[in-house]
Amino acid sequence: MQLDDQTCAGICRWAQYFEHVTFAGILVPRDSEEPSSATWRDVIDLPVSKQVSFVPLPMAYRIRTFARQYQQTRAILAREIRNADHMSFTVGYLAGDWAAVAALEAIAQRRKFAIWFDRVEQDVLRNALPELPFPRRLKEALSLPIMVRYHRHLLTKSSLALLQGMDTFEAYARYTSNPACVYDVHTNPHDFISDEIMATKIDSICAGEKLRIVYAGRAAVMKGPLDWVLALAKAKAKGLAFEASWLGDGPLVAEMKHLASIHGLSEQVSFPGFISDREAILKCLRNAHLLMFCHKTKESPRCLIEALVSGCPIVGYTGAYPKGIVAEIGGGQFSAIDDVDALAANLLWLDRDRGRLAELTQSAARSGRKFDEDTLYRERALLIAKHA
Repeated sequence: MQLDDQTCAGICRWAQYFEHVTFAGILVPRDSEEPSSATWRDVIDLPVSKQVSFVPLPMAYRIRTFARQYQQTRAILAREIRNADHMSFTVGYLAGDWAAVAALEAIAQRRKFAIWFDRVEQDVLRNALPELPFPRRLKEALSLPIMVRYHRHLLTKSSLALLQGMDTFEAYARYTSNPACVYDVHTNPHDFISDEIMATKIDSICAGEKLRIVYAGRAAVMKGPLDWVLALAKAKAKGLAFEASWLGDGPLVAEMKHLASIHGLSEQVSFPGFISDREAILKCLRNAHLLMFCHKTKESPRCLIEALVSGCPIVGYTGAYPKGIVAEIGGGQFSAIDDVDALAANLLWLDRDRGRLAELTQSAARSGRKFDEDTLYRERALLIAKHA
């Protein structure tokens, strides 16, 4: 059995704070896996494997399959809930979402539980609708209001709501009696940009070197990859000298490359593809003068925090999440969602005002120091131990 590396890292952290951890998740047969950028690890190789039990659950996102598997799977979850001291369920969908079913079972057993939302699920689904084939688009559009009511019901019954980032917090906090804004990150003090590298970066900014722009993530609709290319094209048309890289694969990479070629950006923009080496990604972020992003949905992308940790200002579309992670110290510059012209204008402004860019870089590094994995997991573990 394998899990993605970030889930494995999280399980290892939970095992630091709880004597035993039970992880229940959907078992995906190898021959039915969708293309993914995840790095997979054998769970038997985890250093905490003796402290962890794994409960495989069936994939059942089709309504008929979900109905057929429901009673048997709920019975499995009921057994695990009876044996658990504390519970946290990561909810995100409707049919096939066994975490939500586990929450229903916890309610039936009159048990306290934490509910976790990584992003504003109804907004993610709503924004994805135009790209779906008509039959699925119709199905999802009809199920969307049901999903919203379902999630709100579970929130009202939870004893703790762990809501990642301010976008998610603002969307869900009103429906629960005990909300907490939290961050799920895997950055540590040794990932923080060093003073030496920071000094070199500031020198390159103040010397007027060509602007180095980066993004790390999948080229999918919700990430706004075409806006990203268009913003660069508009900035170039007004005189910006730069080099940019999109680190990641995804369904829109080919279209991005074509758009870059049309706008004469082939020499300035590179597409290295998916990079599995996390340290290599952090090195790219430390080297870059800014991370430009065009996120179109209310999610909580880790790349923004990884950029701050690397002393890389975040420049892109506004939202409660990006604003929230730099609210105290700074390190970001934002423009309205879908306003490509305003984003390009911000690039030009920061290129011309290198003093401001240097200040943003220093502020970004200071903001990044708040996001230490050990500290954040300890805070969440204490919340779960107390309330769930």
